[in-house]
Amino acid sequence: MTTKLDYPATGRNRDALHTVLAEVLPDAGDLLEISAGSGQHAAYLAPKFPGLRWYPTDYDAGVLGSIDAWAADSGATNLQPAQQLDVTAWPWPLERADVVLNINMIHIAPWECTQALMRGVGLVLRPGGLLIMYGPYRIDGAHTAPSNERFDASLRARDPRWGVRDLEKVASAADAEGLQLVQRVPMPANNFTVIYRRR
Repeated sequence: MTTKLDYPATGRNRDALHTVLAEVLPDAGDLLEISAGSGQHAAYLAPKFPGLRWYPTDYDAGVLGSIDAWAADSGATNLQPAQQLDVTAWPWPLERADVVLNINMIHIAPWECTQALMRGVGLVLRPGGLLIMYGPYRIDGAHTAPSNERFDASLRARDPRWGVRDLEKVASAADAEGLQLVQRVPMPANNFTVIYRRR
C-alpha cells in the first residue's frame, strides 16, 4: 500500500486556490500540473473541474505513488496517472496544454529551473493558454512580510541557490518566452497567485 504524503500547507491554501482557479480556468482542456508534490492539490481540485484532463507531475519520482494514491481516493475521473517531469529535460510528458499549474516550486529550486519552466511552458501552452503560479514573491525588490524574509533566509541557508524570487524577474523570464503577466492575486499567508497568458 502506497503511503500518502500529507503536507499541512495544502489544507491551508487549497480553498483560496480553488476560488482563484474557478474564475480563470477554462471549462474543458488539458491541465499540466508541474511539481504536484504529495498530490493533495490535484486530488482536491481536479474533481471540481471535471471538464479538464488533469495531468499531475513531479521531479521526484518518489512522490508519484502518493499522487496516485490521493487521486484514487478522490474519486476524480479526470485525473491522469502521475508522471515524472524535470523542467530542465525536454521533451516533457505532455506536449500540448491549455493550462499549466505550478504551486510552490520556484523558491525551492535553482533559478535555472524557473528559466527552464518558462521555456517549456512557452512551448507546450496553446496560444491563449494560462500559466498559473502560486507562492511567495518579493515585490519591487522587497519582501512583502517579515515572515517571508525569515522564510527566504531559511531557504538560502539550506541551499544558496534557493530563495523567494523577485516577481519582476520571474515575469521578465516569462515574457521572454511569450508569456504575458495578466493578473496578480494576493493570497493568504503573504503568497500570491500569478497568472500569465500565452501570446
